[in-house]
Amino acid sequence: MRSTLTARLLGEGLGTLLLLATVIGSGIMGGTLSGGNVAIALLGNTVATGAVLVVLITMLGPISGAHFNPAVTLVMLMAREISVREAVLYVLVQVFAAVAGVWLAHAMFDLDIWQVSEKVRSGGGQWLSETVATFGLVTTILLTRRFRPDHVAVSVGLYITAAYWFTASTSFANPAVTLARSVSNTFAGIRPGDVAPFVAAQLLGMLLAWIVVRALLDSVSEKS
Repeated sequence: MRSTLTARLLGEGLGTLLLLATVIGSGIMGGTLSGGNVAIALLGNTVATGAVLVVLITMLGPISGAHFNPAVTLVMLMAREISVREAVLYVLVQVFAAVAGVWLAHAMFDLDIWQVSEKVRSGGGQWLSETVATFGLVTTILLTRRFRPDHVAVSVGLYITAAYWFTASTSFANPAVTLARSVSNTFAGIRPGDVAPFVAAQLLGMLLAWIVVRALLDSVSEKS
C-alpha cells in the first residue's frame, strides 16, 4: 500500500533529522571521549552513522522510500519512481530536517545552537572522494534494490561505514548532509565555502552511477 504524500514527507523529515542528529552527536561524543585521538573519534562517528542508517531505512523505507538524500531523490526522479513535485518537496524537507537535526544535536550537548563551521575540507582529493563516495552509494542502492531488495538497509549501512574510512572526505555523499554540517563547528563540520564543490562532486557521482548501473542492467537484460 502506497503511503500518502504527507506520510512520505514526514518519514523523510524524521529520518533525515535523526540521521543528522546521529552524525553530529556521535562526532561530538567521539571528540569528547577520544582524548584527542582523531582515529577513535572517527571510529565512533562511523559506527553510529552506519548503524542508524540500517535502522532508519528498515523502519522508514516502507513509508517514504528512505531517501534522506537529494542525490537519491534525483535518481528516483530520473527512474520515474517519483514525480517532479514530489522530488522538490522531498529535497526541501531533507534540507530543513537536516539542519534541524544538527541543531538538535547541539542542544543535546548544551552547545550553541547556531554555529558556522571552520573545518576546511577542500582540494582535488576531497572532491574526487565525494564523487567516488556518492557513486558507490547510489550504485549500492540501485543494484541492491534490483537484486536483493530486502538487503538495502544493511548494504547502505555497511557501505557508508566502509566509505567513512576509504575516502579522504569521510564520505558525506549527500547534499543535504553537506549543507547541514556547515552550520556545526564540531568534529563533523565543513566550512560553508567548501559546500558547493562537495555538492557538485556528489551530483557528478550520482550521474555516473546512474549511467553505469543502467549499462549494467541493460547488459543483464540482453543476456536473459
